[in-house]
Amino acid sequence: MKTILSLAAAATLFASAAAADIEVHHAYAIQSSPVAPAGAAFMVIMNTGDADDQLIAASSDVSARTELHTHIMEDGVAKMREVEGGFTIPAQGHHELARGADHVMFLGINEPFEDGDILHVTLTFRDAGDVEVEIPVDLGQLSNMNAMSHDEMMESEEHKMEHGSDSH
Repeated sequence: MKTILSLAAAATLFASAAAADIEVHHAYAIQSSPVAPAGAAFMVIMNTGDADDQLIAASSDVSARTELHTHIMEDGVAKMREVEGGFTIPAQGHHELARGADHVMFLGINEPFEDGDILHVTLTFRDAGDVEVEIPVDLGQLSNMNAMSHDEMMESEEHKMEHGSDSH
């Protein structure tokens, strides 16, 4: 566990000089299951600059395709979709890439992810350009993804009851 935390700290500090206004924190990656050829990366992207920027692409050699994805509700079912325009990182703010929301998706991974592996990922921003990040694989996070807590389920149900389901 200490190794994973050390690797996460290293990923937080690693960014190119050309993107001084962009910082990546709390990055980790998982594989969706031991037999699935897909994985995802999650992180908090900080923008310390005075203007909004846009994360417009991601790339990596760990998979056939690397895309920016989000979850949407369709007919009451959560589905992942590629996001064409990317994600806005507000000036003096942040955007979280998190499970069940926006994330970096690895499709057709070349080899199964092993706990502690380091994934080399390039995040491309409209203004800051390319930011190279090293993202540790933390398969311990996978069990957290597969099991929603009772409180989260109740919160989700309460939200549906308060706001109704979106059928547009």
